[in-house]
Amino acid sequence: MLNERTQHLLKVLVERYIADGQPVASKTLAAVSGLELSSASIRNMLAELEDLGLIASPHTSAGRIPTPRGYRLFVDRLLTVQQLAAPMLAELKSGIQPDSPQRVVQAASQMLSELTQFAGVVMTPQRADAAFRQVEFLRLSERRILLILVTLDGDVQNHLFHTRRDYNPGELVEAANFLNQHYAGQQLDSVANRVETELRQLQGNISELMAAAIQFGRQALPGGDDIVIRGEGRLLAVSDFSSDLSRLRELFDTFQRKTELLQLLEQSRRAPGVNLFIGEESGVMPLDDCSVVIAPYRLNGQVVGTLGVVGPTRMDYERVIPIVDITARLVSSALNFNDQP
Repeated sequence: MLNERTQHLLKVLVERYIADGQPVASKTLAAVSGLELSSASIRNMLAELEDLGLIASPHTSAGRIPTPRGYRLFVDRLLTVQQLAAPMLAELKSGIQPDSPQRVVQAASQMLSELTQFAGVVMTPQRADAAFRQVEFLRLSERRILLILVTLDGDVQNHLFHTRRDYNPGELVEAANFLNQHYAGQQLDSVANRVETELRQLQGNISELMAAAIQFGRQALPGGDDIVIRGEGRLLAVSDFSSDLSRLRELFDTFQRKTELLQLLEQSRRAPGVNLFIGEESGVMPLDDCSVVIAPYRLNGQVVGTLGVVGPTRMDYERVIPIVDITARLVSSALNFNDQP
């Protein structure tokens, strides 16, 4: 367990490194820490921190830098989160206004990137209570079916898909009637779970149609499994990344695939507030040199998505955390306003 003085020294070192981006020497810490200790005493304390894996000494410098484990201790115990400055809060409020869910998500991702100068990521709203009012199948040609799905609020979604065999009009009506009679108005998650069981009990002649309808419905109704990413190009200007182009390419490939980011954002839906993944904590190898700050947003009290920032581990956590937190609150407010009758 670190004593109070050693914790304070770590705090000063992390803050100095975040601000300057240069390894911090013991002489500098002796001058700015306020501990009134000699450089030799400071070096002994740094040796203790290094033995604990909280700081490291790059080969090219006598100074120290924080490790991901050091950042974690700093964030968990030593961080003093700042209140968002009034001009920045006003900018966020003006940028995230009640609108369609898609435009709210796009605005939030853009604002996160602009205010942090990192990549802003927002998971699109996923409502467990999203439901359909009616489905209909239309035969366009052999093995080509148009699915028409009407949501509870009257929105109409169309989806063209190919089938393994040709269906006659009677089979299309039968499949649509079955879905409408048994599942219309129900929550999609419960529908999907029931259909997986009940389709096995039905004759295979219409099961393919109903499976396609449920699969598309979960994607088309409010809450498709997708992420909006803005500002990933800003990471090119971050010196922590620009020195290793191969790692940067891996990071950009991750943004393009989205799969790993979606899993990380989905995982954070269960967190009550702001959630941080520092370095390898994310479990996504291309993010080993990154920190991801994530917060959930809500609609009618229910978590329907998450949003956050992807940047270097050397980020100003005191500033980034409240930006992510307030953005999540503003997105919740905008979606709830938009959802009012």
